[in-house]
Amino acid sequence: MRALISVTDKKNVDYLARSLKDLGYEIVSTGGTLKRILDAGVSAIDIEEVTGFPEILNGRVKTLSPKVHGAILYKRDDEEHRRTVEEQSIVPIDIVAVNLYDFQGALKTGVHENIVENIDIGGPTLIRATAKNYKDVLIVTDPDDYEEVVERLKTKTDDLLFREKLAAKAFALTAYYDSMISRYFLERTSLDSKYFSLGFEKISGLRYGENPSQGADLYKDNFVESYLSNLEILHGKEMSFNNYNDLNVAVELAAELGENSVVALKHATPCAAARGENVLSAYVKTYNADPLSIFGGIVAVNGIVDVETAREMSKTFLEIVAATDFTEEALIELTKKKNIRLVKVDFSLSQVQIDLKYLNGKVLIQDRDKAEDGFEIVTEKEPTQAEIEDLKFAMTVVKHTKSNAIVIAKDLATMGIGGGQTSRIWALESIRNNHPDKDFTGSVLASDAFFPFDDCVILAGEMGVESIIQPGGSQRDKESIDKCNELGISMAFTGQRHFKH
Repeated sequence: MRALISVTDKKNVDYLARSLKDLGYEIVSTGGTLKRILDAGVSAIDIEEVTGFPEILNGRVKTLSPKVHGAILYKRDDEEHRRTVEEQSIVPIDIVAVNLYDFQGALKTGVHENIVENIDIGGPTLIRATAKNYKDVLIVTDPDDYEEVVERLKTKTDDLLFREKLAAKAFALTAYYDSMISRYFLERTSLDSKYFSLGFEKISGLRYGENPSQGADLYKDNFVESYLSNLEILHGKEMSFNNYNDLNVAVELAAELGENSVVALKHATPCAAARGENVLSAYVKTYNADPLSIFGGIVAVNGIVDVETAREMSKTFLEIVAATDFTEEALIELTKKKNIRLVKVDFSLSQVQIDLKYLNGKVLIQDRDKAEDGFEIVTEKEPTQAEIEDLKFAMTVVKHTKSNAIVIAKDLATMGIGGGQTSRIWALESIRNNHPDKDFTGSVLASDAFFPFDDCVILAGEMGVESIIQPGGSQRDKESIDKCNELGISMAFTGQRHFKH
């Protein structure tokens, strides 16, 4: 019996080689793996003795040989196959333990030549060949499986189902590996390909999905480095499906609003946001914008949470606080609350550039909404400089709010957010109705899409709004412009719609 072992990840390879040797397997190996096995005191033969050909091209070619692949691929119950391997003096290989060059690690170097050199050829070929012939040859790609493989071989319980599971894991690995390579070249060449593959690595199981009846897992996209790529959970119980989903929205908005910004969020839509001179002022402004909805919500802080801010946060129940970092004193204060989750996020990373929606049998992939909102004043009255800053702030927030969406803001803080409505006027009415005691005088209003009628302008005027920003583009734009002029409201058109569904 023969086992071929050739691995990049050498975790526990000594154990595997020694165990297989004890079970009567002859070990065949390559390069660094061979040296590691020999250094561990386990006898093994060099792949060159099998192929009759030396490793060439700096190791690019070593296992690509009929002596190797014939030994793996031949079907043991096929008489013609048996005759062929005997005629060619091919010795069967019964176990193949292989994992792949660290292409993922090479990506992080950003050096094209290094990335290309870490595209494994022999490894995927060995894996696919072995997995195809799983009935006769055992494929092992995960070091975490070594102990179970050895035990099943000892007890002769390496049945067909177990072999199929190992084959499934092997094909999943090569598919993931190839997806990383294809994405790299597609991005490098900007090719609009007929085929597009995404590969994800499972991080953990989750207790459940959006609801307890739904199963869920957490996967990581190792091709990108974005806000949640390297998040660190510093304190609190396990994150849920909804926690991750909500956190993503809050962090994206806080990142876009810039340093010293705070976002409060519930059910994947912002309920309040503000930018301040420091984190404390931003948090206080955010809390005061909607002290009711922030309860039990998620707070994202683009900055370092200090002890004063932590004390303010401790006054209400928060599910998650995600921040660039926390001072030691802030952590002491916040960790007094057992169930709060504290998460460290790297806001210096860039936003993921694609947005994916999986439908029933179809997949929609689009560019992220990263449109720059320039604007044109279309009314007789012009906004003040302070109002212009508030308009830009409000439009950033409305971009992250479920459509139809309206945001009212003042002094770089939201006063009301209305989203997820089937009518634009209802979005504005929801702000007025949910904040009946709030004085909106001197505020600005942002809309994610154009006004089909002048009803939003009329209501905004009644509420005391001084300036409006919207995409424009309606056939009835003139009615809204005329109404603004009549009411003394300034209005700007951006030409950019921000639907979010």
